[in-house]
Amino acid sequence: MTASDIMADLDRAMGERVQCTDKPGIVFEVKTERDNLLSVLNWLKQQDFAHLSFISCVDWIADGELELVYHLGSYKHKLHALVKIRIARDRPWAHTVHELWGQAQVYEQEIHEFFGTYFPGNPDLSPLFLHNWQDIPPLRKDFDATAYSMKAYTLKGLGFEEGEVE
Repeated sequence: MTASDIMADLDRAMGERVQCTDKPGIVFEVKTERDNLLSVLNWLKQQDFAHLSFISCVDWIADGELELVYHLGSYKHKLHALVKIRIARDRPWAHTVHELWGQAQVYEQEIHEFFGTYFPGNPDLSPLFLHNWQDIPPLRKDFDATAYSMKAYTLKGLGFEEGEVE
């Protein structure tokens, strides 16, 4: 089965709820809304897209949105699918998919920690790296790493007195 075949079948199954794009090679892309995500992922899993490689997140700050990208692989079809949804930056949440793929739990946990996205139903969204973090999520584009570093790491803390370093 080719990417075009799968996209045509998905289009018939989901109708206007998805937008499919064929990419060069073995990849195709599916864009959908948050409320359709689980249906699309369930359908693809039934079509032998059994492997969730990872979930990534992109901050589209100018659009006021975050984009979640689910990277799925099919060993049977030798294809890779990218399923994308966009969610509001000011209230970011998406359905958890850890019941479909167990490893999604930790991917969602990382996105929660670094982008501030909430995944209702995920059993553990506790910090992996940023315990006691008090600033905006550090992978958002409006996080000022320089200002944070200046606040968190002073010259005095490094053993220098003011005026010793120019």
